[in-house]
Amino acid sequence: MFKLIKSWLKSSLVTILLVIIFLGINTAGWTPSSNAALPSGNAITDGKALLRYALPIKNEPVRQLQASLEDISTQLRANRRWGAVSKDLSKASRVLDKPSQILASIPEERQLQAQAWVDELKSGVTKLQELTQSKDKEQILQARNKLLNLVSLLEESMVQEFPFEVPEEYSNLPQLKGRATIEFKTNKGDLTVVVDGYSAPVTAGNFVDLVQRGFYNGLEFTRSEESYVLQTGDPPGKEQGFIDPKTGKYRAVPLEILVEGDKAPTYGITLEDAGRYLDMPVLPFSSFGALAMARPESQVNGGSSQVFFFLFEPELTPAGRNLLDGRYSVFGYLTEGKDILDKLKAGDKIESATVIQGIENLVQPQAA
Repeated sequence: MFKLIKSWLKSSLVTILLVIIFLGINTAGWTPSSNAALPSGNAITDGKALLRYALPIKNEPVRQLQASLEDISTQLRANRRWGAVSKDLSKASRVLDKPSQILASIPEERQLQAQAWVDELKSGVTKLQELTQSKDKEQILQARNKLLNLVSLLEESMVQEFPFEVPEEYSNLPQLKGRATIEFKTNKGDLTVVVDGYSAPVTAGNFVDLVQRGFYNGLEFTRSEESYVLQTGDPPGKEQGFIDPKTGKYRAVPLEILVEGDKAPTYGITLEDAGRYLDMPVLPFSSFGALAMARPESQVNGGSSQVFFFLFEPELTPAGRNLLDGRYSVFGYLTEGKDILDKLKAGDKIESATVIQGIENLVQPQAA
């Protein structure tokens, strides 16, 4: 499953590859695409930020707050532009000076908790402004990350209902109507992944269901490509996917891609085949640790249990023009354990996979 074309990558010069990518040439059966659902400017490469932007909410002030805090990291990488960092914090402070605009999107039953988060954010931004005087990059980033975690909680509390109906033809498959957090224990350390049912309910639902069944416990990583992918989910024996014990049949999962601006995902067709060459997935392959469904190259709806982590390397696969976007379903991102993921290779083992949050969002098929 899922041939990775290692020889092509190794034999191509980076400069030629970049030309191919940016010209949008269909190389080796892959499809060009672009960075999705995100603010203009530099492509977002942080999984947590991508998950925030993927939430189905419409509140411009909280998005401004998020963007300002996220930009701090960019400015610190760019030769520590302290003036720009101060501007970012001033923007964040101005947003928080009008809390009613943020709280307007919060359901009544969550208002009290949301107000507490806003108050904590206001206090945190003030402390961060003071901290910038020390120009201690690591302390500033740690404080900024804590504030962004609060922003995530605020944004998640704004989601009031699942944003679309999954087509009836997929009602026989588990669906994730929200998000779930998965913890992998491997022989080299732990990984934490958040899977996004708001953008890929069928793909994420299938995965969470298999985790709950203990399917991945004890499985090896079967394929690894440096700076490219790490794949797992191939069960022992001749089968290459999950055989549902109730039906005795291979559980096939359709290609599922939510495009920015669409009300619901597209199913069963690559964006290339749909003629949507420049459309942008809400969950792009632009982050180290993007989690996606593997499938046979010739079977767009042939995914089942095999999944892969994308080992994002910006020089080979630049964010915003990635050849995997639109061809494979991303359904989550690594949020903890980047150093561990970077060490894992083929032959390493998943000791256990556990749903540690969000299992209540898993909806099983109704019995016929």
